[in-house]
Amino acid sequence: MQYVSTRGGMAPQAFSDILLEGLAPDGGLAIPEHYPQVSAQTLAQWRDLSYAELAFAVLSLFVDDIPAEDLRALTQAAYDPSLYVGEAMVPVKPLQGDMALLGLSQGPTLAFKDMAMQFLGQVFEYVLEKRDSHINILGATSGDTGSAAEYALRGKKRVNVFMLSPHGRMSDFQRAQMYSLQDPNIHNLSVKGVFDDCQDIVKQLAGDLDFKQSMQLGAVNSINWARIAAQVVYYFWGWLRATDSADQQVSFAVPSGNFGNILAGHIARQMGLPIARLVLATNENNVLEEFFRTGIYRPRDSAHTYATSSPSMDISRASNFERFVYDLVGRDPDALRALWDQLATQGYFDLSHLKDRFESEYGFVAGQSSHADRIATIAQVYRETQVLIDPHTADGVKVARDHMQPGVPMLVLETALPAKFSETIEEAIGQPAPVPEHLQHLNDLPQRVVVMDADVEQVRAYMLRNA
Repeated sequence: MQYVSTRGGMAPQAFSDILLEGLAPDGGLAIPEHYPQVSAQTLAQWRDLSYAELAFAVLSLFVDDIPAEDLRALTQAAYDPSLYVGEAMVPVKPLQGDMALLGLSQGPTLAFKDMAMQFLGQVFEYVLEKRDSHINILGATSGDTGSAAEYALRGKKRVNVFMLSPHGRMSDFQRAQMYSLQDPNIHNLSVKGVFDDCQDIVKQLAGDLDFKQSMQLGAVNSINWARIAAQVVYYFWGWLRATDSADQQVSFAVPSGNFGNILAGHIARQMGLPIARLVLATNENNVLEEFFRTGIYRPRDSAHTYATSSPSMDISRASNFERFVYDLVGRDPDALRALWDQLATQGYFDLSHLKDRFESEYGFVAGQSSHADRIATIAQVYRETQVLIDPHTADGVKVARDHMQPGVPMLVLETALPAKFSETIEEAIGQPAPVPEHLQHLNDLPQRVVVMDADVEQVRAYMLRNA
């Protein structure tokens, strides 16, 4: 399997090469030359696999430059049940009727990002050891990516992590998870701005090819293809547990900020997984919902990116959206590049002439949820099922209800444990969310963080001093 750039300026490369690169040299994103296909017969053979075994089977389709026995060892280590809370990994938890939750919040940081990041931590270390190399990870987080990356990479001898987060925009729990880490290879930078400001700094530094090369710069957010490939696994896992025949369709509802989580569902569907609908749920920052409703993509500036009670989705410029648009325009890098040039100069692009294909060809529908919606949804789900969901998952449940189809199971991808957003939970149900015993004193731990302006040169200077 070879990988190319969405913008056409990168010679085909193997998985291990793009793993360490982050952005492609032309500013695009790495994507497979083609999507591997999975037959109904193969799906039937996968029904009894453990999660680690399924991860090996799916990732083998994307990774052919790591020996099979080594890749199997990496997936076994990443998905060792002892790292995850609960009796079963990634359980399907019934809600009401044909709707259920796909449980993704059982990892070390209690968020779905762990499902990919644990694999990323293993495969980074493996490839760096093989190449006798080091890497500096530069990332941006709106809440959960940062902690998942840091917990997966803490203490790794060949990796430094520089994680940018928006100052004052995450929950207390999210901040404590990240900033309490004392490992010398972990650096938290709290940027005075919103997530998009953090993401812009990452893109500027990754686009400076001299800096990127001299610093051996890599990425762990969802521009890294390995993250997306690892997330594809749980779509297959969920489908296998929600069906009993090879042709049965399932829909997935996905709270979405940076478009990486639902992009993995798009890829699973392109691989042949029988997915009826991919339901994209946004909060008040509904740039993606607006695109799927109108065909016009118009990101907002920082001043118009709202701080909401589902903060991990407070994003207006979704990095992974480029990979979907690449497919939408027939994998034509010239067409893709023209759209992004227009976006840079005019602030929007218009694909409304393709709007009929969003659902008919790709299964995409979308909706948005407000603070009042998520409070009401958390309260109703808890009252009727005794299942407590976090605010982002509540956005998914709210929007999913509008897109149910008779006889088609709807799996809502769980985002995080409710304990990470206790203030909102208390508003919804009148009591704080329970905190796992091993994390009850998290807020009491000393925190290590550097606050700085949203200034690319300040970040550059800090990295040069601390790499």
